[in-house]
Amino acid sequence: MLAHEQILRLLLLGSALLSFAACSTADRSIQLSIESAAPFSAGGSGPVLNDQWWVAFEDQGLTAAIGRALEQNFSLTAAYERMRAAQMLALRQSANLLPQLDLLGVAERSEVWRSGDWNSDSSVSVGLAASYELDFWGRLNAQTDAANLRAEASEAFLQSAAISISAEVALAWYRLAAAQEQKLVLLEQVETNRTVLEILDERFKSGQIRAADVLRQRQLIEATLEDVNDSNAQIAVIEHLLAILQGDTPQGGEGYPDAALVKLPPAPLVGLPSELLQRRPDVREALLNIQASNADLAAAVSDRYPRVNLSASVVTSDGEFSLFDDWLASIAGQIAAPVIDGGARRAEVLRNEALLNQQVADYGQTVLQAFREVEDALALEYHQCIKIAQLETQLELADETYRQLRTQYLNGVADYIEVLDTLTAQQFLARSLVTARLDLIEFRIALHRALAGGFYPTAEVGATQSKVEINNDV
Repeated sequence: MLAHEQILRLLLLGSALLSFAACSTADRSIQLSIESAAPFSAGGSGPVLNDQWWVAFEDQGLTAAIGRALEQNFSLTAAYERMRAAQMLALRQSANLLPQLDLLGVAERSEVWRSGDWNSDSSVSVGLAASYELDFWGRLNAQTDAANLRAEASEAFLQSAAISISAEVALAWYRLAAAQEQKLVLLEQVETNRTVLEILDERFKSGQIRAADVLRQRQLIEATLEDVNDSNAQIAVIEHLLAILQGDTPQGGEGYPDAALVKLPPAPLVGLPSELLQRRPDVREALLNIQASNADLAAAVSDRYPRVNLSASVVTSDGEFSLFDDWLASIAGQIAAPVIDGGARRAEVLRNEALLNQQVADYGQTVLQAFREVEDALALEYHQCIKIAQLETQLELADETYRQLRTQYLNGVADYIEVLDTLTAQQFLARSLVTARLDLIEFRIALHRALAGGFYPTAEVGATQSKVEINNDV
């Protein structure tokens, strides 16, 4: 027993002496170059943004579509499993901070030829073996911190993925609504053009107009029908996208109910840039990656210092299988210090320093991108409202111009080319107004996406796993 105590004392003494030559790396500070940003150029008058931002649209169809996507989307399931894997890696790494205990068991049987006969000998050994590394320099703690921080970063990545999926569904939903509305507008224009054609046919039969006027009107009808066909194709493609986003097959999905372009509520309060950085999960993920890289650097520096390992075992053995009268206990300590490694450990330190600098730069770019997304959405929505008002005014003027020119044409005063040009412009403005209203909704979705905080899917992610059968047979 005295020998065991002497071993432990020598190990502790040697470690204490070496610690004077080592510097602690666990508390390295990180200097970020991002300064306090000025307030955003504009702010909404609505309430503070809810994490589930889409409820502000008060669209039950959209809410249901996003709910299905958050439950069944495969990309979101992959992000969830990535988070689980990172959490289990952190749990495995933290186990290195605790002593390791193994159960030992050995059974042997041998046959020996003695005096003209076979003699058998049996032995059984059972015992326990323990090992533990004394983490004087914080290497194991730094590695554990890095794994825990990356697990938190994977959680933030999952939240970012949920925001992206919800925004993609919203964009597809209202693009479907716009395509359906465009189709209705086009069908109304087809009926209007056919009515005009009937009038032109009657006037042509009575010899009041030329055949070219009738042909031009028929060409306009065919061009409008072509646009109707394009709208049908666009509706089908968007429905396929919605099916994929909700974890369903495009060819097997059921038809979607008619969506509608909603009237937007007041824009949400934007808040301060500092609040945005605390709220956005992608910014939080970038910051956690910095902290994890800093912990990796601390572990790499600590790896250049000696390691102190303790081991102990107790084993019992006896010649008879059922008797364990002989016991053997041992304890040992080991110091392993790198002497010559060809510069490998120093290179690893420099590599981790470079990775840390990279993460700091990535964080700065993520912050600037977050600010830009908010400013872009605010500017685009502001100018889009002006554009819609201008289109509405142009459409009113085009309607009045068409009515007057049509009357003049029927009275033989105006030429049909003027009427046709005005009718074509009026119908184009009507379709452009639908597109402009869609753009306004998309800009609002972009603002919500830029401001949204992290949230977990509404139901347990991974529901799609039951839909996929994987054959692991070799």
